[in-house]
Amino acid sequence: MRLVHASACAVALAMIVPVLHQPLQGAPAQDADRKVAGGGITAKGWQGKVDAGAAKKGLSTADSKFDQEGSALHLKIGPAAYYWNPANVAKGDYTVKATFKEGKTTADHPHPYGLFIGGNKLGTDDQQLMYCVAYGNGDFLIRQFNGANVVQVGKRQPNPAVNKAGADGSTTNEVAWSVKGGTADCLINGKSVASLPAAEITGAGKLDSTDGVYGIRVSHNLDVTVTGLSLTK
Repeated sequence: MRLVHASACAVALAMIVPVLHQPLQGAPAQDADRKVAGGGITAKGWQGKVDAGAAKKGLSTADSKFDQEGSALHLKIGPAAYYWNPANVAKGDYTVKATFKEGKTTADHPHPYGLFIGGNKLGTDDQQLMYCVAYGNGDFLIRQFNGANVVQVGKRQPNPAVNKAGADGSTTNEVAWSVKGGTADCLINGKSVASLPAAEITGAGKLDSTDGVYGIRVSHNLDVTVTGLSLTK
């Protein structure tokens, strides 16, 4: 796996190892999951699944709001989750992308958002997907869900391609996956931050394939608007 760092020096290989299924924040002190009043999924065709830790607390996607507003999706998130529309399927060589605008946050640490690919058996105990997410402090992270396991593909780290929160506290980042010639690249704001050979991300305990449903991955307590979600071949 090639990770693109802020400096042009050595490239570190992150071991792909399973970790406990837990919320996405990665901060030492975690704020509690909120419950969004009037929650639920109203965007036509979309479904969602909260993380196992949130589900054990009795939380569900009904504790967040996932609405369609014109051509945009507006997510007011309580528990961390992933969302998908079964009609959104990518196969072979493809690029999927979307732009995420996060409103001003009151939390003392950033909450990430981004895209997943390779979605199979979504919403079940045998779920598979791989996501790349951006943080408002300039970090990014890549992980897979494989059943109950969270597999760390690339550790959380800073990259100059990732936009940081502006003076008004809001952040905008375009997140994309480009799969071509047996390699999957995560691109943030048009620049590759990680290049992953298929042999490293598929196989036993990993993805079956980079083919599958693509969708949105969000941490908890976010207010984010998603525009331009699209697939090109």
